[in-house]
Amino acid sequence: MPMKTIALELVPPNVALGPQFAVDEARKVLSNAAAVGIEGRIRHVMIPGMIEEDGDRPVEMKPKMDVLDFWQLMKPELPGMHGLCTQVTSFLDQEALAKRLTMLQEADFDGIAFVGVPRTMSDGEGCGVAPTDALSIYRDQVANRGVILIPTRDGEHGRFSFKCDQGATYGMTQLLYSDAIVGFLEEFAKTTEHRPEILLSFGFIPKMESKVGLINWLIQDPGNPVVAAEQEFVTRLAGEEPAVKRRLMLDLYKRVVDGVGELGFPISIHLEAAYGVSMPAFETFAEMLAYWAPDAN
Repeated sequence: MPMKTIALELVPPNVALGPQFAVDEARKVLSNAAAVGIEGRIRHVMIPGMIEEDGDRPVEMKPKMDVLDFWQLMKPELPGMHGLCTQVTSFLDQEALAKRLTMLQEADFDGIAFVGVPRTMSDGEGCGVAPTDALSIYRDQVANRGVILIPTRDGEHGRFSFKCDQGATYGMTQLLYSDAIVGFLEEFAKTTEHRPEILLSFGFIPKMESKVGLINWLIQDPGNPVVAAEQEFVTRLAGEEPAVKRRLMLDLYKRVVDGVGELGFPISIHLEAAYGVSMPAFETFAEMLAYWAPDAN
């Protein structure tokens, strides 16, 4: 069954911040949601499994809290919410990965997206299970098996179709800063019978992005003109006043959900504040959800 959920991404904090940070973050989510009128509507927290990446990452990668540890600290503060996560498979053998998946499910993770090696490595590196193999190996163990969907990436149609053949039940998009996903899914719907759930991902862009550039780094794809245009959009929004920023994000959101909504894919919404939970982010999210939300359709 499709999840049809609203999920909020919370990145595991640095271990050095201590357990109280996780508790405070959960409480901040609830207070901000209540303040903007979306109390009780966020049904999942999406926690990415963090791994060391390129040395040019704008925010230094320090030791991160484990996904399970972070969730166990937050969970008592978030009644009624369940977890989603990304799980790196490439460094765990089949038995170790099966145990990890069992632990995640016992902790109320409803969906697990299998991901591979970081950009510093090549596909196939790592001594563990390839993400595409994990989709079929754990088909009976994990009901909601996800993959990352990057609609601007060259060859993504074939890549996504193969993942669906292998058993993917949902695709979580990279952060969307254009409506490229609409054309991608229009073409995908014409060429395959697969109709996986699509978690459409939207990220708030604070003024801090102008100095740090984390979001631009996250969506980078050198030489790709569509991504270059998305990066220009991100740069523009970072410098805009809050009201203009909300209007531009809402316009993008409308184009995406209106375009994808008629194609026959179950839709969930995945929201991200890459620089941390904030009231401006939640104000933007509330306006987007007021236009369309999976729990109201």
